[in-house]
Amino acid sequence: MIASISGEVIHKDLESMVIEAAGVGYLLSVSTYTLESTPSVGARAVLHTEMVVREDAMQLFGFDTVEERALFKQLTTVNGVGPKVALAVLSSMSVADAETALLTGDHGRFQKVPGIGKRTAERLVLELRDKIVPSGAPAVSRSTVQDESFAVALEALLELGYSLARAEDMLAGVAGDTAEDLVSSALRGVAV
Repeated sequence: MIASISGEVIHKDLESMVIEAAGVGYLLSVSTYTLESTPSVGARAVLHTEMVVREDAMQLFGFDTVEERALFKQLTTVNGVGPKVALAVLSSMSVADAETALLTGDHGRFQKVPGIGKRTAERLVLELRDKIVPSGAPAVSRSTVQDESFAVALEALLELGYSLARAEDMLAGVAGDTAEDLVSSALRGVAV
């Protein structure tokens, strides 16, 4: 498995780029965001990669950030969303925007992506909503959670594998002065 490529950018077009590393030119399919954030031809670049192997082809995809690669991998787990459609999502919106659309159930945002219809957009939200933890920021926004103990408790439940919606439900109505008290109360409520 090729996890990353580092080398000189020798070609860029609207959907791909070629990076030469150790005398080999690697053709990478990339999103618009990655294309815009990588250096120009002749400069050195480092891209995180994902190789997709099928019966009839091997294709290498490049990403500017590990978060973009992680979202690409999650998107391709959804039935009806192949690598090209996942890349179209990442070209149509930033990782943060896609995560927000998934968390808020914004089907319409995904329907604007070429290759995604209403059913696929609904399936994306349904299957990925509980698996998404916003990248580049804490899983809990301080603007939406005033109580620090509640935020820490919510983070702990997310680390235990509960979805955001489930963790919030578990903490609703429980009392405690510390995050530990809140988590204990929430877990006791599940066991009952």
